[in-house]
Amino acid sequence: MKAVRFHKYGSPDVLTLEEIDKPEPGDGEVLVKVESSSINAGDWHMMRGTPYLIRLIFGGLTKPKKKGLGADVAGRVEAVGPNVSRLAVGDEVFGEIFGSAHGAFSEYVAVPESMLVKKPESVPFEEAGALATAGFAALQAVRDKAEVHAGQKVLIVGASGGVGSFAVQIAKAMGAEVTALAGTHNVEMVRSLGTDHVIDYKKEDVTKGETRFDVIIDAAAYRPFSDYSPILEPQGTYVMIGGASGEFFRMMFLGSFHTKKGGKTFAFLESKPNPDDLAVLSEMAASGKIKPAVDRRYPLAQVADAIRYMEDEHAKGKVVIEI
Repeated sequence: MKAVRFHKYGSPDVLTLEEIDKPEPGDGEVLVKVESSSINAGDWHMMRGTPYLIRLIFGGLTKPKKKGLGADVAGRVEAVGPNVSRLAVGDEVFGEIFGSAHGAFSEYVAVPESMLVKKPESVPFEEAGALATAGFAALQAVRDKAEVHAGQKVLIVGASGGVGSFAVQIAKAMGAEVTALAGTHNVEMVRSLGTDHVIDYKKEDVTKGETRFDVIIDAAAYRPFSDYSPILEPQGTYVMIGGASGEFFRMMFLGSFHTKKGGKTFAFLESKPNPDDLAVLSEMAASGKIKPAVDRRYPLAQVADAIRYMEDEHAKGKVVIEI
């Protein structure tokens, strides 16, 4: 089978399309014929090997231990291993397989069935393959970390990105009044997500405005989290999702200090994929409450080009890989 692999850390130039053996499903695993996947920040970090903590967590200080990339997967079950009880051959499935032995930028993957759920019939493979990773982060930030509820004023920073675009939709589904922050060329795209208000950060500095927010979800982290304190309500919550590594680590070390100083909460999200939340995302997608904002589509042979497009910060929403 064909698969995108990398044998050293670096730019997208290190990625190669190779012919490798089709995997066999092990105990509790299913073999999936991949139909689609999508690019996520984790793919870029794994490829680059930065921040260096990535190398410590996943092994391979000087070269990658795991050669495959691609966390999001959608496809059909082609075979099942021993002790598989929930899925069967022919099932259409999707999920997140980050950390598994195989990456989804390949024609087949063998993964634990616990990482997958059945794909709703109404959701095409293209959308299902762009749903899990960014959806997990947005759902857990909005619902769990921020505990968003109806009537709250919520600001989504980085609303045009993969995670941010889901956060807008999930916050709206929970009844919040949502303000989206995006650049000039992304304003219309973000408005199409159903947000109540859009602020063009190239024309207006939201931190200097009069509006106060109950919740701020920062899916970009392009400026210090403390900049948002003046526009956060006294008992408000700020949640950082990924973003620039420097700001993320600053939040890890200083967020609790700022939280203790007053009633405001400053937190960062470490999303945790799990079957229950995957089922929630599946239901929300089936009911039309969330829909991946697909920007571009690339074939498997052009994964390197897709990542370059993401690196150049051109992407609006999700970049899909068609297998």
